[in-house]
Amino acid sequence: MSHDLYQKGIRKIQELTNSPDDDPTGFMDIGEAFSDIAPDLKNYVVEYAFGGIYSRPGLDNKQKVLTTITALVAQGKPQIAMHIKTGLSVGLTGEEIVGCIMHLIPYVGFPSVINALTVAQQVFNEQGISVDTSAVTAAK
Repeated sequence: MSHDLYQKGIRKIQELTNSPDDDPTGFMDIGEAFSDIAPDLKNYVVEYAFGGIYSRPGLDNKQKVLTTITALVAQGKPQIAMHIKTGLSVGLTGEEIVGCIMHLIPYVGFPSVINALTVAQQVFNEQGISVDTSAVTAAK
């Protein structure tokens, strides 16, 4: 992997997180978290996931993050919280994030959706985000 791809990945993470930090990987809990057992993990994530995949054309950042949230909900992965925070950073609303998660009920089931909504609610509470449910209640 190249230094250029690593720098491209760092710039993409900065863009997604609105962070001017020269090493914004702490946001993802990969910076120092595994330095004692897998010190090269950070490089792989930055270069491949962000320098490569997240930097590809075709989708805007909001679409990329919603796609990532969808995949993580389907798999029941704990990184959902970080990607919900990233979604808010790129301009997704709480309503869009909840709408995405709710749309998954017939595809991934109630338990996965309930778990994801629990995480989303925690993130929204931490960040002081309220979700307007008036459209949902009016549609009944």
